[in-house]
Amino acid sequence: MIIIGIDPGLAIVGFGVIKKEENRITPVSYGCIRTSSEKQNPQRLMEIYDEIIALFEKYPPVAVAVERLFFTNNITSAMGVSEARGVIFLAAQQKNIPVIEYTPKQVKQAITGSGRADKKQMQEMIKRLLGLDEVPKPDDAADGLSIALCHINFGK
Repeated sequence: MIIIGIDPGLAIVGFGVIKKEENRITPVSYGCIRTSSEKQNPQRLMEIYDEIIALFEKYPPVAVAVERLFFTNNITSAMGVSEARGVIFLAAQQKNIPVIEYTPKQVKQAITGSGRADKKQMQEMIKRLLGLDEVPKPDDAADGLSIALCHINFGK
C-alpha cells in the first residue's frame, strides 16, 4: 500500500511517498512543489493542483495524509495554506482517494513518542525509521514523509 503525506503551503508543498508491504516500510519518493511569489495565486494554485494530480498518477495512493492547518498570528500565510489545502483536497476527491488530517502534535507523537518534539528530533527519527543515509532535505519534504509515516503508525 502507498501513502502520500503532504505538508501544504502556497510557496512550498512538501510531500513524501511511503510504501508499506507487510511489516516493511520503504520511502519511495519525497520532495517539494514550489511556486513563485511573482505569480498570481490562481496560477500558483493551478501549479500545485497539476503537480499533485501527477504525483497521484505516478504513485497511486490508498490514502493521502495532510497536516491540519495550525497558525497563530499570520492570517495572510494561513489563507494561502488554506487555499493550497483546498486544491489538494479537490485533487484527492477527484481521484477518489481518502484524505486524513493530522495535527502537528499527532505527527510528532506518532514519530517520536512526544507531541513536543522539535524539528531536529523529528528529522533524525524520520532518517532512522526509514533507513535513510541522511536527513531528507528540504524540511518540507521531511515533513511530508513524517505525515505519511504518521498515518501508517496510526493505521486509520
